[in-house]
Amino acid sequence: MANHQHAPAPVGGSLITPTTLVAGVLVAIMAAVLLVRLFFGLGSVTNINDGYPWGIWVVVDVIIGSAFACGGFAVAMLVYIFNRGEYHPLVRPALLGSLFGYTLAGAGVIVDLGRWWNFWHIFTPGYINPNSVMFEVAACISLYILVMWIEFSPAFLEKLEKYDAKKKLNKVLFVFIALGTLLPMMHQSSLGTLLVVMGIQIHPLWATPLEPLLYLLTAITMGYAVVLFESCVSALGYRRSIETHLLTPLSKVMLGVLAAYLVVRLGDVVVRGAIVRAFGFSLEALMFWIETACFVAPLVLLSSEEKRRNPAKLFLAGVLLMLGGALLRIDGFLIGYETGDGFKYFPALPELMVTVGMFAIEVLGYIIITRRFPVLPREAATH
Repeated sequence: MANHQHAPAPVGGSLITPTTLVAGVLVAIMAAVLLVRLFFGLGSVTNINDGYPWGIWVVVDVIIGSAFACGGFAVAMLVYIFNRGEYHPLVRPALLGSLFGYTLAGAGVIVDLGRWWNFWHIFTPGYINPNSVMFEVAACISLYILVMWIEFSPAFLEKLEKYDAKKKLNKVLFVFIALGTLLPMMHQSSLGTLLVVMGIQIHPLWATPLEPLLYLLTAITMGYAVVLFESCVSALGYRRSIETHLLTPLSKVMLGVLAAYLVVRLGDVVVRGAIVRAFGFSLEALMFWIETACFVAPLVLLSSEEKRRNPAKLFLAGVLLMLGGALLRIDGFLIGYETGDGFKYFPALPELMVTVGMFAIEVLGYIIITRRFPVLPREAATH
Protein backbone atom coordinates (compact mmCIF):
# COMPACT_ATOMS: atom_id res chain seq x y z
CA MET A 1 0.00 0.00 0.00
CA ALA A 2 1.31 3.45 -0.87
CA ASN A 3 2.38 5.55 2.12
CA HIS A 4 0.70 8.86 2.94
CA GLN A 5 3.51 10.91 1.43
CA HIS A 6 2.97 9.39 -2.02
CA ALA A 7 -0.76 8.70 -1.74
CA PRO A 8 -2.92 10.14 -4.54
CA ALA A 9 -4.02 13.73 -4.05
CA PRO A 10 -5.75 16.42 -6.16
CA VAL A 11 -3.30 18.59 -8.06
CA GLY A 12 -5.47 21.66 -7.52
CA GLY A 13 -5.33 24.89 -9.51
CA SER A 14 -7.72 26.67 -11.85
CA LEU A 15 -9.84 24.74 -14.33
CA ILE A 16 -9.86 27.73 -16.70
CA THR A 17 -6.62 27.56 -18.69
CA PRO A 18 -5.71 28.03 -22.37
CA THR A 19 -5.66 24.23 -22.75
CA THR A 20 -9.12 23.70 -21.28
CA LEU A 21 -10.54 26.61 -23.29
CA VAL A 22 -9.21 25.21 -26.58
CA ALA A 23 -10.43 21.74 -25.66
CA GLY A 24 -13.84 23.17 -24.79
CA VAL A 25 -14.14 24.86 -28.21
CA LEU A 26 -13.18 21.62 -30.00
CA VAL A 27 -15.75 19.69 -27.98
CA ALA A 28 -18.42 22.25 -28.88
CA ILE A 29 -17.62 21.89 -32.60
CA MET A 30 -17.81 18.12 -32.27
CA ALA A 31 -21.18 18.36 -30.54
CA ALA A 32 -22.54 20.54 -33.36
CA VAL A 33 -21.38 18.05 -36.02
CA LEU A 34 -22.88 15.12 -34.11
CA LEU A 35 -26.18 16.95 -33.78
CA VAL A 36 -26.32 17.28 -37.57
CA ARG A 37 -25.37 13.62 -37.95
CA LEU A 38 -28.08 12.39 -35.56
CA PHE A 39 -30.85 14.27 -37.38
CA PHE A 40 -29.67 14.09 -41.01
CA GLY A 41 -27.74 10.82 -41.19
CA LEU A 42 -24.12 9.74 -41.69
CA GLY A 43 -24.06 11.00 -45.29
CA SER A 44 -24.54 14.58 -44.15
CA VAL A 45 -21.17 14.75 -42.37
CA THR A 46 -19.05 11.78 -43.55
CA ASN A 47 -17.53 10.43 -46.76
CA ILE A 48 -18.13 6.76 -45.96
CA ASN A 49 -19.81 4.71 -48.70
CA ASP A 50 -20.82 1.17 -49.61
CA GLY A 51 -17.20 0.27 -50.37
CA TYR A 52 -15.84 1.86 -47.18
CA PRO A 53 -18.56 1.53 -44.55
CA TRP A 54 -16.02 2.03 -41.77
CA GLY A 55 -14.39 5.43 -41.74
CA ILE A 56 -12.13 7.02 -39.14
CA TRP A 57 -14.94 7.10 -36.56
CA VAL A 58 -14.65 3.33 -36.21
CA VAL A 59 -10.96 2.87 -37.00
CA VAL A 60 -9.57 5.84 -35.04
CA ASP A 61 -12.16 6.60 -32.38
CA VAL A 62 -12.95 2.96 -31.55
CA ILE A 63 -10.26 0.54 -32.73
CA ILE A 64 -7.27 2.84 -32.16
CA GLY A 65 -8.86 4.75 -29.29
CA SER A 66 -9.49 1.57 -27.31
CA ALA A 67 -5.89 0.44 -27.88
CA PHE A 68 -4.63 3.80 -26.58
CA ALA A 69 -6.84 3.18 -23.56
CA CYS A 70 -5.04 -0.04 -22.59
CA GLY A 71 -2.73 1.71 -20.14
CA GLY A 72 -4.94 0.86 -17.17
CA PHE A 73 -5.12 -2.80 -18.17
CA ALA A 74 -1.39 -3.05 -18.91
CA VAL A 75 -0.27 -1.45 -15.62
CA ALA A 76 -2.89 -3.30 -13.54
CA MET A 77 -1.62 -6.56 -15.04
CA LEU A 78 1.88 -5.75 -13.77
CA VAL A 79 0.73 -4.70 -10.30
CA TYR A 80 -2.01 -7.20 -9.53
CA ILE A 81 -1.13 -10.22 -11.68
CA PHE A 82 2.68 -10.14 -11.60
CA ASN A 83 2.80 -8.58 -8.11
CA ARG A 84 4.98 -5.63 -9.11
CA GLY A 85 3.72 -3.27 -6.41
CA GLU A 86 6.32 -0.60 -7.15
CA TYR A 87 4.21 0.46 -10.14
CA HIS A 88 1.14 1.11 -7.97
CA PRO A 89 1.41 4.95 -8.22
CA LEU A 90 0.88 4.59 -12.00
CA VAL A 91 -2.35 2.58 -11.69
CA ARG A 92 -4.85 5.36 -11.02
CA PRO A 93 -3.57 7.82 -13.69
CA ALA A 94 -3.43 4.98 -16.25
CA LEU A 95 -6.91 3.81 -15.27
CA LEU A 96 -8.27 7.33 -15.70
CA GLY A 97 -6.93 7.51 -19.25
CA SER A 98 -8.42 4.10 -20.00
CA LEU A 99 -11.73 5.14 -18.52
CA PHE A 100 -12.11 8.07 -20.88
CA GLY A 101 -10.73 6.19 -23.88
CA TYR A 102 -13.09 3.25 -23.60
CA THR A 103 -16.15 5.29 -22.63
CA LEU A 104 -15.68 7.50 -25.68
CA ALA A 105 -15.00 4.44 -27.87
CA GLY A 106 -18.33 3.01 -26.75
CA ALA A 107 -20.06 6.30 -27.50
CA GLY A 108 -18.29 6.43 -30.88
CA VAL A 109 -19.75 3.06 -31.86
CA ILE A 110 -23.28 4.34 -31.23
CA VAL A 111 -22.67 7.48 -33.30
CA ASP A 112 -21.35 5.40 -36.20
CA LEU A 113 -24.40 3.14 -36.39
CA GLY A 114 -26.69 3.92 -39.32
CA ARG A 115 -29.77 3.42 -37.14
CA TRP A 116 -28.23 4.60 -33.91
CA TRP A 117 -31.55 4.50 -32.07
CA ASN A 118 -31.41 0.69 -32.24
CA PHE A 119 -28.11 0.38 -30.37
CA TRP A 120 -29.88 -1.30 -27.46
CA HIS A 121 -30.40 -4.40 -29.64
CA ILE A 122 -26.95 -5.72 -28.69
CA PHE A 123 -28.23 -6.17 -25.13
CA THR A 124 -31.45 -7.92 -26.16
CA PRO A 125 -31.37 -11.76 -26.26
CA GLY A 126 -33.61 -11.93 -29.34
CA TYR A 127 -31.06 -9.97 -31.41
CA ILE A 128 -27.85 -11.51 -30.08
CA ASN A 129 -25.67 -13.57 -32.44
CA PRO A 130 -23.22 -15.44 -30.17
CA ASN A 131 -21.13 -16.45 -33.21
CA SER A 132 -20.46 -12.81 -34.18
CA VAL A 133 -17.03 -11.30 -33.54
CA MET A 134 -18.61 -7.85 -33.48
CA PHE A 135 -21.05 -8.93 -30.77
CA GLU A 136 -18.18 -10.25 -28.65
CA VAL A 137 -16.32 -6.94 -29.04
CA ALA A 138 -19.43 -4.89 -28.23
CA ALA A 139 -20.33 -7.01 -25.20
CA CYS A 140 -16.78 -7.04 -23.80
CA ILE A 141 -16.23 -3.31 -24.26
CA SER A 142 -19.61 -2.47 -22.69
CA LEU A 143 -18.86 -4.66 -19.67
CA TYR A 144 -15.28 -3.35 -19.41
CA ILE A 145 -16.49 0.26 -19.30
CA LEU A 146 -18.71 -0.62 -16.33
CA VAL A 147 -15.85 -2.49 -14.64
CA MET A 148 -13.47 0.46 -15.04
CA TRP A 149 -15.93 2.93 -13.51
CA ILE A 150 -16.17 0.62 -10.50
CA GLU A 151 -12.37 0.23 -10.35
CA PHE A 152 -11.92 4.00 -10.41
CA SER A 153 -14.74 4.77 -7.95
CA PRO A 154 -12.43 4.74 -4.87
CA ALA A 155 -11.04 8.08 -6.12
CA PHE A 156 -14.53 9.58 -6.02
CA LEU A 157 -15.29 7.99 -2.64
CA GLU A 158 -12.08 9.46 -1.19
CA LYS A 159 -13.02 12.90 -2.47
CA LEU A 160 -16.49 12.58 -0.91
CA GLU A 161 -14.91 11.17 2.28
CA LYS A 162 -17.06 8.03 2.05
CA TYR A 163 -14.41 5.86 3.67
CA ASP A 164 -16.82 3.20 4.92
CA ALA A 165 -18.18 2.70 1.40
CA LYS A 166 -14.63 2.53 0.05
CA LYS A 167 -13.70 -0.08 2.67
CA LYS A 168 -16.65 -2.26 1.66
CA LEU A 169 -15.84 -1.87 -2.03
CA ASN A 170 -12.21 -2.86 -1.46
CA LYS A 171 -13.40 -6.26 -0.18
CA VAL A 172 -14.84 -7.16 -3.58
CA LEU A 173 -12.62 -5.01 -5.79
CA PHE A 174 -10.42 -8.01 -6.66
CA VAL A 175 -13.29 -9.41 -8.73
CA PHE A 176 -13.44 -6.30 -10.89
CA ILE A 177 -9.64 -6.15 -11.16
CA ALA A 178 -9.67 -9.72 -12.50
CA LEU A 179 -12.40 -8.83 -15.01
CA GLY A 180 -10.47 -5.69 -15.91
CA THR A 181 -7.53 -7.86 -16.92
CA LEU A 182 -9.49 -10.53 -18.78
CA LEU A 183 -11.93 -8.42 -20.81
CA PRO A 184 -9.34 -6.26 -22.67
CA MET A 185 -7.47 -9.41 -23.71
CA MET A 186 -10.68 -10.77 -25.20
CA HIS A 187 -11.85 -7.77 -27.20
CA GLN A 188 -8.43 -6.45 -28.26
CA SER A 189 -7.61 -9.79 -29.84
CA SER A 190 -11.10 -9.95 -31.36
CA LEU A 191 -10.53 -6.60 -33.07
CA GLY A 192 -7.73 -8.35 -34.94
CA THR A 193 -10.11 -11.20 -35.73
CA LEU A 194 -12.25 -8.73 -37.68
CA LEU A 195 -9.49 -8.57 -40.30
CA VAL A 196 -9.34 -12.35 -40.44
CA VAL A 197 -13.08 -12.45 -41.12
CA MET A 198 -12.66 -10.00 -44.02
CA GLY A 199 -10.46 -12.54 -45.79
CA ILE A 200 -9.20 -11.64 -49.27
CA GLN A 201 -10.36 -8.04 -48.92
CA ILE A 202 -7.30 -7.37 -46.76
CA HIS A 203 -3.88 -6.79 -48.35
CA PRO A 204 -1.48 -9.75 -47.82
CA LEU A 205 0.80 -7.66 -45.60
CA TRP A 206 -1.99 -7.54 -43.00
CA ALA A 207 -4.05 -10.63 -43.90
CA THR A 208 -2.89 -13.24 -41.39
CA PRO A 209 -4.59 -15.60 -38.93
CA LEU A 210 -2.16 -14.22 -36.33
CA GLU A 211 -3.88 -10.79 -36.30
CA PRO A 212 -5.59 -11.49 -32.94
CA LEU A 213 -2.19 -12.09 -31.32
CA LEU A 214 -0.63 -9.07 -33.08
CA TYR A 215 -3.46 -6.80 -31.94
CA LEU A 216 -3.20 -8.01 -28.35
CA LEU A 217 0.58 -7.58 -28.19
CA THR A 218 0.44 -4.10 -29.70
CA ALA A 219 -2.43 -3.10 -27.40
CA ILE A 220 -0.24 -3.96 -24.40
CA THR A 221 2.77 -2.07 -25.78
CA MET A 222 0.56 0.92 -26.69
CA GLY A 223 -0.84 0.85 -23.16
CA TYR A 224 2.65 1.20 -21.69
CA ALA A 225 3.53 3.82 -24.31
CA VAL A 226 0.51 5.91 -23.35
CA VAL A 227 1.55 5.70 -19.69
CA LEU A 228 4.98 7.11 -20.67
CA PHE A 229 3.30 9.81 -22.75
CA GLU A 230 0.76 10.82 -20.09
CA SER A 231 3.32 10.82 -17.30
CA CYS A 232 5.71 13.09 -19.21
CA VAL A 233 2.96 15.46 -20.37
CA SER A 234 1.31 15.73 -16.94
CA ALA A 235 4.72 16.34 -15.33
CA LEU A 236 5.35 19.17 -17.78
CA GLY A 237 1.83 20.62 -17.54
CA TYR A 238 1.66 20.49 -13.75
CA ARG A 239 5.36 21.30 -13.17
CA ARG A 240 5.92 18.00 -11.37
CA SER A 241 8.99 15.80 -11.31
CA ILE A 242 8.97 13.06 -13.96
CA GLU A 243 8.67 9.60 -12.41
CA THR A 244 11.74 8.18 -14.13
CA HIS A 245 12.28 5.73 -11.26
CA LEU A 246 9.04 4.06 -12.39
CA LEU A 247 9.09 4.79 -16.12
CA THR A 248 12.61 3.41 -16.65
CA PRO A 249 11.83 -0.16 -15.49
CA LEU A 250 8.35 0.07 -17.06
CA SER A 251 9.92 0.86 -20.44
CA LYS A 252 12.03 -2.29 -20.13
CA VAL A 253 8.86 -4.38 -19.76
CA MET A 254 7.38 -2.52 -22.73
CA LEU A 255 10.42 -3.31 -24.88
CA GLY A 256 10.16 -7.00 -24.00
CA VAL A 257 6.57 -7.16 -25.27
CA LEU A 258 7.57 -5.08 -28.30
CA ALA A 259 10.39 -7.49 -29.18
CA ALA A 260 7.97 -10.42 -28.99
CA TYR A 261 5.59 -8.56 -31.32
CA LEU A 262 8.30 -7.87 -33.91
CA VAL A 263 9.41 -11.50 -33.92
CA VAL A 264 5.83 -12.63 -34.58
CA ARG A 265 5.04 -9.85 -37.06
CA LEU A 266 8.14 -10.08 -39.23
CA GLY A 267 8.31 -13.86 -38.96
CA ASP A 268 4.72 -14.10 -40.15
CA VAL A 269 5.17 -12.00 -43.31
CA VAL A 270 8.32 -13.96 -44.18
CA VAL A 271 6.77 -17.41 -43.62
CA ARG A 272 3.65 -16.50 -45.62
CA GLY A 273 5.76 -15.04 -48.44
CA ALA A 274 4.00 -11.69 -48.08
CA ILE A 275 7.34 -9.94 -47.55
CA VAL A 276 7.72 -9.81 -51.34
CA ARG A 277 4.80 -7.35 -51.46
CA ALA A 278 6.69 -5.06 -49.08
CA PHE A 279 9.30 -4.37 -51.77
CA GLY A 280 6.82 -3.28 -54.42
CA PHE A 281 6.12 0.31 -55.48
CA SER A 282 2.79 0.85 -53.74
CA LEU A 283 1.20 2.85 -50.96
CA GLU A 284 0.70 -0.35 -48.98
CA ALA A 285 4.43 -1.20 -49.13
CA LEU A 286 5.39 2.33 -48.05
CA MET A 287 2.97 2.28 -45.12
CA PHE A 288 4.23 -1.16 -44.06
CA TRP A 289 7.79 0.13 -43.74
CA ILE A 290 6.73 3.32 -41.93
CA GLU A 291 4.66 1.23 -39.52
CA THR A 292 7.56 -1.19 -38.95
CA ALA A 293 10.04 1.67 -38.44
CA CYS A 294 7.81 3.12 -35.70
CA PHE A 295 7.98 -0.21 -33.86
CA VAL A 296 11.72 -0.75 -34.35
CA ALA A 297 12.84 2.80 -33.42
CA PRO A 298 11.97 2.52 -29.67
CA LEU A 299 14.27 -0.52 -29.37
CA VAL A 300 17.12 1.68 -30.61
CA LEU A 301 16.11 4.76 -28.61
CA LEU A 302 15.92 2.81 -25.34
CA SER A 303 18.65 0.25 -25.98
CA SER A 304 20.56 0.94 -22.76
CA GLU A 305 19.76 1.69 -19.11
CA GLU A 306 21.20 5.18 -19.49
CA LYS A 307 18.92 5.93 -22.45
CA ARG A 308 15.91 4.61 -20.53
CA ARG A 309 16.58 7.19 -17.82
CA ASN A 310 16.29 10.03 -20.33
CA PRO A 311 12.75 11.54 -20.16
CA ALA A 312 12.99 12.91 -23.70
CA LYS A 313 13.84 9.48 -25.12
CA LEU A 314 11.10 7.84 -23.04
CA PHE A 315 8.58 10.36 -24.36
CA LEU A 316 9.70 9.98 -27.99
CA ALA A 317 9.67 6.18 -27.74
CA GLY A 318 6.14 6.33 -26.33
CA VAL A 319 4.95 8.58 -29.16
CA LEU A 320 6.53 6.33 -31.82
CA LEU A 321 4.93 3.22 -30.34
CA MET A 322 1.53 4.93 -30.22
CA LEU A 323 2.00 5.94 -33.85
CA GLY A 324 3.11 2.44 -34.87
CA GLY A 325 0.11 0.82 -33.22
CA ALA A 326 -2.22 3.35 -34.81
CA LEU A 327 -0.70 2.76 -38.26
CA LEU A 328 -1.04 -1.02 -37.88
CA ARG A 329 -4.78 -0.53 -37.46
CA ILE A 330 -5.19 2.17 -40.12
CA ASP A 331 -3.19 0.11 -42.59
CA GLY A 332 -5.25 -3.00 -41.99
CA PHE A 333 -8.71 -1.45 -41.95
CA LEU A 334 -8.29 1.43 -44.45
CA ILE A 335 -5.01 1.48 -46.44
CA GLY A 336 -4.82 -2.28 -46.95
CA TYR A 337 -8.57 -2.74 -47.35
CA GLU A 338 -9.16 -3.79 -50.97
CA THR A 339 -12.87 -3.29 -51.53
CA GLY A 340 -12.78 -3.28 -55.35
CA ASP A 341 -12.83 -0.69 -58.12
CA GLY A 342 -15.12 2.31 -58.00
CA PHE A 343 -14.79 3.15 -54.29
CA LYS A 344 -12.58 5.71 -52.63
CA TYR A 345 -12.51 7.13 -49.14
CA PHE A 346 -10.92 10.12 -47.48
CA PRO A 347 -12.41 11.57 -44.29
CA ALA A 348 -14.50 14.73 -44.55
CA LEU A 349 -13.68 17.74 -42.39
CA PRO A 350 -16.65 17.11 -40.05
CA GLU A 351 -15.40 13.53 -39.53
CA LEU A 352 -11.98 14.85 -38.59
CA MET A 353 -13.48 17.41 -36.20
CA VAL A 354 -15.44 14.70 -34.38
CA THR A 355 -12.27 12.64 -33.96
CA VAL A 356 -10.34 15.68 -32.70
CA GLY A 357 -13.24 16.48 -30.39
CA MET A 358 -13.15 12.98 -28.91
CA PHE A 359 -9.51 13.39 -27.93
CA ALA A 360 -10.28 16.92 -26.65
CA ILE A 361 -12.87 15.44 -24.26
CA GLU A 362 -10.20 13.10 -22.91
CA VAL A 363 -7.78 15.99 -22.32
CA LEU A 364 -10.47 18.12 -20.71
CA GLY A 365 -11.71 15.29 -18.50
CA TYR A 366 -8.19 14.30 -17.46
CA ILE A 367 -7.38 17.87 -16.39
CA ILE A 368 -10.63 18.35 -14.46
CA ILE A 369 -10.44 15.05 -12.58
CA THR A 370 -6.71 15.21 -11.76
CA ARG A 371 -7.11 18.76 -10.46
CA ARG A 372 -10.13 17.97 -8.28
CA PHE A 373 -9.80 14.26 -7.38
CA PRO A 374 -6.99 12.12 -5.89
CA VAL A 375 -5.40 10.54 -8.96
CA LEU A 376 -1.75 11.57 -9.23
CA PRO A 377 0.72 10.86 -6.38
CA ARG A 378 0.92 13.62 -3.77
CA GLU A 379 3.60 16.14 -4.63
CA ALA A 380 4.17 19.83 -4.08
CA ALA A 381 3.61 21.59 -7.39
CA THR A 382 3.86 25.12 -8.68
CA HIS A 383 0.75 26.12 -10.62
